[in-house]
Amino acid sequence: SGNVYPPDFIRQARLDAIGLRRSEDAFIDTLFDAAPRLGMPLLKARFPRAYVDANRGPWELDPGMFCDRLPDYVDRASPRAAAGLGTIARVVADGAEIYDGKLRFADAKRRIESLYMPYHAALAALLDGAFGRWSRCLLVDCHSMPSTAAHGTGGTRPDIVLGDCHGSSCDSAITDLAEQLLRGLGYRVARNDPYAGVFTTRRHGRPTQGRHALQIEINRGLYMDEARMEPRGYFATLAGHLAALMSALRDHMAAAPPEAGA
Repeated sequence: SGNVYPPDFIRQARLDAIGLRRSEDAFIDTLFDAAPRLGMPLLKARFPRAYVDANRGPWELDPGMFCDRLPDYVDRASPRAAAGLGTIARVVADGAEIYDGKLRFADAKRRIESLYMPYHAALAALLDGAFGRWSRCLLVDCHSMPSTAAHGTGGTRPDIVLGDCHGSSCDSAITDLAEQLLRGLGYRVARNDPYAGVFTTRRHGRPTQGRHALQIEINRGLYMDEARMEPRGYFATLAGHLAALMSALRDHMAAAPPEAGA
């Protein structure tokens, strides 16, 4: 949900302010801001996803974006980077090209080392702290999806997509709980379709070790005017429902014995 756009990035971009924000998980931090009141830390990246995408591997880069040679450690084979949605994106969510010209690798390296790396270090520290205290932890990785892109199997448009990497990033009871609660509130909920979870859930979800990660994607059409990038009237209701979800997940994790792997 980061919306701090560096001046040098704006100068490099061919898009206007609204165009650049198409990849932004706009207002997601506000929708989930009940977390600290419920006793859970909330980590927000202040940098925008169009500038650095924290839900990618650190070096998923498209060589075609750069005017110089990339180091050998860069993941050139990343399908996400090839689609223009690597750690440094080439396009925003609607497919529009971000840049007028090519970048230098030094610019990408600076962004990754100064923003991406500290963000993931902070996230790892929070998870390690929770695990050290309770011998289990749950990461809820919060995202939004454009309403035009939110098509699952059969062309349906879910309101919310739960991603647990097809059962490999968290205990199924956690995903079941989230799905049942949200369906009970009237939402159309999909599971791993079309979003199963990417880097963050795969990196931190190790349920056999008591470390769980669940990705939540929310249809932006529910809570905001996507053209104007402004909240809509249902925003407060949705925030209240997400607070109920967080409370239920917290209680589930508190009640689950460590030896059960949840």
